[in-house]
Amino acid sequence: MLSRRNLVGALGALMALPAVGAAKGRAASDAKAGAGKPPRLRQGDVVGLVAPAMFSDGGEELEWIKANIAALGLVPRVGSYVTTRYGYLAGSDRHRADDLNRMYADKEVGAVFAVHGGWGSARILPFLDWKTIAANPKLLIGYSDITALHLAFAAKAGFATIHGPNAGNSWQPITAGSFTSLAFAAETPLFRNPAPMALPSPPPIEPGPAAAAAASNPGAGLPPGTGEPQAAVPVDPRWQTIAVRPGRAQGRLIGGNLSVLAALAGSSWLPDFSGAILVLEETGEAEYRIDRMLTQLSYAGILGKVAGIVFGQCTRCTGGAPGYTGFTVPQLLHHHFGPLGVPVFYGANIGHVANQLCIPFGVRAEIDAAAGTIQILEPAVS
Repeated sequence: MLSRRNLVGALGALMALPAVGAAKGRAASDAKAGAGKPPRLRQGDVVGLVAPAMFSDGGEELEWIKANIAALGLVPRVGSYVTTRYGYLAGSDRHRADDLNRMYADKEVGAVFAVHGGWGSARILPFLDWKTIAANPKLLIGYSDITALHLAFAAKAGFATIHGPNAGNSWQPITAGSFTSLAFAAETPLFRNPAPMALPSPPPIEPGPAAAAAASNPGAGLPPGTGEPQAAVPVDPRWQTIAVRPGRAQGRLIGGNLSVLAALAGSSWLPDFSGAILVLEETGEAEYRIDRMLTQLSYAGILGKVAGIVFGQCTRCTGGAPGYTGFTVPQLLHHHFGPLGVPVFYGANIGHVANQLCIPFGVRAEIDAAAGTIQILEPAVS
């Protein structure tokens, strides 16, 4: 995230971005050629800011959020109800849904960022205009509670979304690099965790041909840094991968926050998980709750359908009781995932952590559980 010292400078850069009219014409032409994929982003594109769950405080916080978007080379357009307060929500369910519907109907808007997570995204699903959303593919970016939208978009709209920070979260270089690789350059990167106890020289995301071309042509319309080697994760021995079951598997990436997914189990808002690579993350849940939610996914038939599983970070997932001698999270993952007979690894830098990776949902990928890698096999955007 930008420092407050640099906030004014970022906002000045925002004012210097290209006129909206050019972005509007480009968005219209890309939509015709999209073939079901969202159009790639380019510097100066207008993007929507919505609050499907928790509201923004407005004022300085909202300027901070807009500066995050401006730093990516994009022009933020704030939804009508982002700062509305209705309990802990950003307006009523219909209000929050209306903001999202308008962004997908607006031809000037090239992508949609969630401002915050919290709770409430699942409540707006019945009020979304799925016909309009499906007819106007645009990247949706967010994580945590936004999992409800990722899952429903996979089920009802059928185009790729990006599991990454909300607009109000930290956008550090590793995160921004993985985002621009996917959303601007239409890359198919290989994401890899560092080896345990590695020296402080983080490994790169291995670029595809588009990144190499972007690096040799800095005027290609990408934000600064796109196409340059980007670190997949910070070098930190705590973030080593654990192969629950080695092997390789291919499938469509889908998932998100474990508790949000479990809460939607049995509903019509979930996609078909047959042959998918299930990606999970969690925060602030005690071990017995992780056990309970994984049991729920098993009973709902979800775990038995997938081709492989990546469990990212389980941040602060401990009951914290002195002298605790119960199951650890890795033990629970072995218990629930081991008998499935599919490749599984734990520890990818995905979830409620600094420098989280942006992961494209709805696209095919190959995982190597022994190496702890995710190879994207197709671009998320056109």
